[in-house]
Amino acid sequence: MHTILMVIAGLAVLGLFLLIGRLWALRVPGATRRAALWFMPIWLVAALVNMGVGVIEAGYSVSEELPFLLMVFGIPALVAGYVWWRLRPRKNPNPLP
Repeated sequence: MHTILMVIAGLAVLGLFLLIGRLWALRVPGATRRAALWFMPIWLVAALVNMGVGVIEAGYSVSEELPFLLMVFGIPALVAGYVWWRLRPRKNPNPLP
């Protein structure tokens, strides 16, 4: 249950980053895309802290916690990577003369 809550928290934090990036994009073009990239290292630190708590406080081994780290970090990071990719600048295939 804790893993599911952490993944949902990661997606919520990503949503917050994207919202702030969207508001920032009113003045800085590409800010929403940049916000998706900024999310990844920050969420990695949060996921590592979560893993550390599991190892230190709950007594799990690192090898037991590693699959959960991959889920807690990986799912929100994959969504952030997809958003970053979808917001890339595209070349116009039919430029006006």
